[in-house]
Amino acid sequence: MDRQESPVPLPESASSEPAAPSLSRRLGAGLISGAADDDPSGIATYSQAGAQFGLAPLWSLYLTLPLMIGIQMVSAEVGRVTGRGLAANMRRHFPRWLTAALVGLLLGANIFNLAADIGAIGEAAAMLLGGSSMAYALGLSLLSMTLEVAVPFPRYAPVLRILTLSLFAYVLTAMVVDVPWREVLAAMIWPRWAPGPGYLLMLVAIFGTTISPYVFFWQASQEVEEEIASGQPPLRDTPLVAPGAFRRIRFDTAVGMVYSNAVAFFIMLTAAVVLHPHGVTDIQSSADAARALRPLAGPFAGALFALGILGTGLLALPVLAGSAAYAVADVFDWTEGLGRRPSEARLFYLILVGSMLLGLLLSYSPIDPIRMLFWSAVLNGVIAVPLMAGIMAMASRRSVMGDLVISRPLRWLGWLATLAMAAVVIAMLPFWH
Repeated sequence: MDRQESPVPLPESASSEPAAPSLSRRLGAGLISGAADDDPSGIATYSQAGAQFGLAPLWSLYLTLPLMIGIQMVSAEVGRVTGRGLAANMRRHFPRWLTAALVGLLLGANIFNLAADIGAIGEAAAMLLGGSSMAYALGLSLLSMTLEVAVPFPRYAPVLRILTLSLFAYVLTAMVVDVPWREVLAAMIWPRWAPGPGYLLMLVAIFGTTISPYVFFWQASQEVEEEIASGQPPLRDTPLVAPGAFRRIRFDTAVGMVYSNAVAFFIMLTAAVVLHPHGVTDIQSSADAARALRPLAGPFAGALFALGILGTGLLALPVLAGSAAYAVADVFDWTEGLGRRPSEARLFYLILVGSMLLGLLLSYSPIDPIRMLFWSAVLNGVIAVPLMAGIMAMASRRSVMGDLVISRPLRWLGWLATLAMAAVVIAMLPFWH
């Protein structure tokens, strides 16, 4: 989302944040971003981890949490302070070819993710309702796309917030199975290391699934959308109201990421205590995990798991397609925004619709879904490190942020997340074949 360099100043009363915003106003882009990070592809990864290695990988989730919070907070602050999306800022401050290359890789990763998620929600709907999974995949993806295009975003955002509640299905699933909580606590306190390269690769996949580039772009752009919808100028032009805005962003992001990782914990836990002891380790998709739970934990647990896939899939589809559209539009300086009518931002909506349709077509292809997940993780890993380094560099520059450069603790946390992702990518190199 790009803006003019010198917007007309608003009166102080119009530019100030509400003194005591309600909880619904404080939870928005961060909550949706965190919940969308637990998309069906992520559910598949967490289920694979628990099914293959039991309780051993649980500790990785509290390791990734502060890193996830840090980079998402930085992304959101860049958007709110500058009034522009991440790619728009990168275009202004880095070589355009580099920005275009990274956004091209993001677009490819999002399309692979869309394909895997569309297939998963089709299978989940078929499990719950009977009928053809391909028909459900077609109908639900077209419904999601139509809502995102046709419904003004201020009215669509509450729908996305409601869909975040669907992730509670995984908490309930864990509550209806037998969990050895003492062993779980021990696994969380004392990290376990399983022999062989498979465990390392799974940890890499968990990092790549948890710290996802598409949610960087989505949250930053949504901060700009909310800013425009409320008639607020960028914080760089109204620094007096920045403390209140930053408190809201940090609360929203922390809640969203804690929620995301807590749900991931319960998904992995359920697979670890139900599937792993019975030797069910070949989980190719989130729908496979739901099917495997049925005979082992009962139809109710399987249905809850499938319901969660359906809900989080419908949340993730618009985020994946929307983040791709924001990024591409920013690179080419096109008019953009879900708050605009399609006639006002034709190319933006063309990318959004095209991404969704390509993902739908790919979901009907004979490509193994686990390979789509793998290549999505590879592409996300490739672009995450330079993207995170670029975001951190921009957030630390006065030429970008004015007097509102990120705080020193947040700077340390963001760079730590970047270094951790760099280590993850290096660890992935032996498996890229």
